[in-house]
Amino acid sequence: MENFGGMFRSLLFVPGNSQKFIEKSKTLDADIICLDLEDSVPPNQKPLAREMIRGVLSERKSYHSSSALYVRINSVDSGFAVEDLSASVQQGIEGIIVPKVNTEDTIIDTARLVSKLEEERGIVKGHIKLIASIETAQGVLNAYDIAKADGRINALLFGVFDFLYDMHLDYVENNGTGYAYARAKLPVDARAAGALAIDAIWQNVDDTEGLKRDTQYARRLGYSGKSIIHPSQIDPVHKIFVPTKTEIEWAKKVVQSLAPAVENGTATGAGAISLEGRMIDIVHYKLAKSILDLLKS
Repeated sequence: MENFGGMFRSLLFVPGNSQKFIEKSKTLDADIICLDLEDSVPPNQKPLAREMIRGVLSERKSYHSSSALYVRINSVDSGFAVEDLSASVQQGIEGIIVPKVNTEDTIIDTARLVSKLEEERGIVKGHIKLIASIETAQGVLNAYDIAKADGRINALLFGVFDFLYDMHLDYVENNGTGYAYARAKLPVDARAAGALAIDAIWQNVDDTEGLKRDTQYARRLGYSGKSIIHPSQIDPVHKIFVPTKTEIEWAKKVVQSLAPAVENGTATGAGAISLEGRMIDIVHYKLAKSILDLLKS
């Protein structure tokens, strides 16, 4: 539970070029709302999507208070990433999803550009987090190095369909043999690097029972949440990713340790204390509170 800053049970992809879906996303309680500039947006509509996302970020308060707002940019190799970051690194955003990450260099270069934009735009240094999407054999191989490449990394995301394409394998619903190793490796690498892991989407929106089975298996592998593509998937996923006893105990200790500083107004993002050999600060306090608040709901 090192550097996250919120719950990661659900990550909902929302096409960045669809006003209808963007407006709908403002009413949803997914833990992460991810405005997409990549797969769901054709090349000729990417400039429009960037402008729409700028507008959304300027109205950040219109989103559910418990949701974090992320943007998925295009891959570094696409030629769109720099423009995407320029449009996305604004006040109101919590994080960036970087797709098709094969090596730590992609994260280092992206983090450097994000830092530059934060400084230029008066955003607190390090505020914007990064989720690295692992979608190739090379990415799976290098997952640990990617996860620890920069302090902004808070999660790895498994992109199953691109991974299978890279491996020259077909997707077979309810049979994960072709990606079993990769899917099991990511949570281990993420945890070893002090990050979380978010599982791949369940493509069949009408198969809720299949979604539940797939999500339960992901949880047993050590994933903290699942990426989703439809609002109807939020509730089933949330009901499976409930806090563990270990997470609850951790949250209680964090709140107890930091509550005096928070109540006195002396806790800041830059301040930190040691808890059981690890540094914790206001970001961890917010995560701990969100975990304990779930127990009351």
